[in-house]
Amino acid sequence: MKVAVIFNRVSTKEQEQGFSLEAQEKLNREYARKEGFKVLKSFSISESASKSTQRKVFDEMTNYVLKKNIANIICEKVDRFTRNIKEAATIHTWLEENEERYVHFVKENLAVNKNSKSHEKFILNVKVSVAQFYADNLSEEVKKGQQEKLEQGWYPGQAKLGYRTTEKEGHKIPIPDENVAPLIKKALALFATGNYSVQKLANTMYEEGLRSKKGFKVSPGRIYDLLIDPFYYGDFLWNDELHHGKHEPLITKEIFDKNQSLLNRKNAPKYTIHNHLFKGLTHCTECDHSITWELQKGTLYGYCNRYKPCSQVKSIKEKDVETRIVNCLYNLQIRNTRIVEWIRKAVKEGSRDEIEYHESVISDLNKKLSQAQKRLDNLLDMRVDEQIDEETYKKKFKAYSEDKDKILDAIQKHSHLQTKNIQYSVSFYELSQRAKEIYLKAKKLENKRRLLRLMFSSLKIRPNTLEVIPTYTKPFQILSELVEFTNCSKVVAEEVKTDRIFEPLKKTDTTLQTPAFLSAYPVLR
Repeated sequence: MKVAVIFNRVSTKEQEQGFSLEAQEKLNREYARKEGFKVLKSFSISESASKSTQRKVFDEMTNYVLKKNIANIICEKVDRFTRNIKEAATIHTWLEENEERYVHFVKENLAVNKNSKSHEKFILNVKVSVAQFYADNLSEEVKKGQQEKLEQGWYPGQAKLGYRTTEKEGHKIPIPDENVAPLIKKALALFATGNYSVQKLANTMYEEGLRSKKGFKVSPGRIYDLLIDPFYYGDFLWNDELHHGKHEPLITKEIFDKNQSLLNRKNAPKYTIHNHLFKGLTHCTECDHSITWELQKGTLYGYCNRYKPCSQVKSIKEKDVETRIVNCLYNLQIRNTRIVEWIRKAVKEGSRDEIEYHESVISDLNKKLSQAQKRLDNLLDMRVDEQIDEETYKKKFKAYSEDKDKILDAIQKHSHLQTKNIQYSVSFYELSQRAKEIYLKAKKLENKRRLLRLMFSSLKIRPNTLEVIPTYTKPFQILSELVEFTNCSKVVAEEVKTDRIFEPLKKTDTTLQTPAFLSAYPVLR
């Protein structure tokens, strides 16, 4: 019995209309049965696949027929078999090498081989050329559509992870996916804390519920791609060129820039199996090397490895270190109620000044934005009236657009800082007064570590004497000095003495001391 292979190809549009791969496969197998062929293998391509994938399947088919010495290839019709001259040339060479080889086109009732008549070969070549024209024209139309979307500020590719595609005014545009976008936003914000490696972030977000579009775990490599993608702050890359997008961003440019800095740092946190509370946070007071933590009989001990000459030979329990740290957090509380009230008022006053400053800057930037837009409008009018050529228009348009983008970025930055600084002022004070409570209530180890990194610049340990020497970060160090002064007994005593009001019981009339007020007393003239 003669043997053959089947080659199927469909486009996405045809699949939607019902002409699926399965229907084409059925048609070709029915033809093989009628002609007495035994089908050894079937190859299928969907044009929704990439060009490299399509080419790979075509090459697999040609290599298979050569290896198995198969002389017959069955296909529905010419434009299903090949849509470019390169593939047609490959099949032409295959046919010319052996006159027993045939390509069968079922719907066109055509079987071509080396000895086919000239008009049959002509028809085949014409149909291949038409298929090539169709593919080229389709590619051209797709590129025109992509360029149009680029000029309008929309990303022309598939929706990124965290977004979905919707139709608006006849255009398909990306919008945040209400289910996935919050997880992407959280992932990018977590990395900006500096406490995560890419591997650790991938594992954390998997636990949080983040999945790829196919439902799998998002790999560390894919997480890295998310971190370096400008799409998530409002811009996007297309053909290695950065464009300003109209889509809704998930993060600010500030967070994106911070993540790039963290990705390029030398001392990035590494993924480890053991994740103890003080791992990487504590150092020896004598040699300044990291304290190593080990679990022994259910208890965590920290000790200095003594890579350099060091006299600290004893170990210290994690529980003892944590107790001393909790006391440091408690010592930040201000116990003087009058000072507490004064600080609260100061925070509010400071917030008011901050609001006025940023509002003033934003108002000025909005005026500049209006001027930039007018320049762009005038430039377009000049181009329409042919007062300037195309090259000058493009050059000026690029320069004016960049100026406009910088102004928009500045407005966004000041709007963000206005809210952020106010929140920071309030949060800093509230955190300092409730630090102990927040720390003890934190259930996740990572939340405790984040709080320690925020409040302490270093935690030095002297294991021999079980001494812990914490150093606050600058804001908390200033507060610590204030608390130390205000909580002392001397200040409390002085406060008690100031209960008296130093004001005269009766106001003295001093208007006679000023000549300007003589008119108020005519009897004295």
